[in-house]
Amino acid sequence: MAYLWDELRQAIPLIANGNDYILNLTWVTIRVAVVSTTGALVIGLPIGLVLGLGRFRGRRTLQILANASLALPPVLGGLFVLLLLLPQGAFGGLHYAFTLNAVYIAQTLLALPYIVALTPAAIQGLPPGLLAQARALGAGRRQLSLLALREAKIGVIAAAIAAFGTALAEVGAVVIVGGNIENYDQTLASAVLTEVNDFSNYPFALAISIVLLGLILMLIGLLTVLQQRGGIQLRFRSV
Repeated sequence: MAYLWDELRQAIPLIANGNDYILNLTWVTIRVAVVSTTGALVIGLPIGLVLGLGRFRGRRTLQILANASLALPPVLGGLFVLLLLLPQGAFGGLHYAFTLNAVYIAQTLLALPYIVALTPAAIQGLPPGLLAQARALGAGRRQLSLLALREAKIGVIAAAIAAFGTALAEVGAVVIVGGNIENYDQTLASAVLTEVNDFSNYPFALAISIVLLGLILMLIGLLTVLQQRGGIQLRFRSV
């Protein structure tokens, strides 16, 4: 315990004095989390609505695949994105390999399953007659989608929280697709790996870990408060 306390005493001043390296890591981490979660919501919500509201053959199979994607190992997702973005890959012409754009793509891919899998689960947990009544009143597809999102908002926000948390804490995909380049696409989580494995700089690793933990608690706590207060209100009007 004395050794741990000694390392902590060296780590705390790094945070208190606003170390430039840690501040840059924090900014990159927040930016990656916001961009990837937003991308996952834009792509995933329509898919989740189709799975939650749709009535078509194969929907259950698609839901099983969506649920299974929650167990996708991040390193596999990172490898998949990297192989697509390398010069000889399908999208090599974009020159995104080992750039911040590659990190955005990989993190969006890893956040996406939470939106796609948890959104239909939240919608299907609504009272059975609610959506049927809306259909009987003549609600169109757009109005039905807005109603479902409004009534299932707690579950949808929970999906966003899970996606955001994944984007904040992920390491493997960032290292693989971005190269973990200092002062460019290195995040708080990937920096901890570097400080421990490459430099054995435990005070810096502890300082970065404390900032990451504080960031997760603060931002996820904010989203949780939003969830408990009802989230964003979506209005539904029958026709």
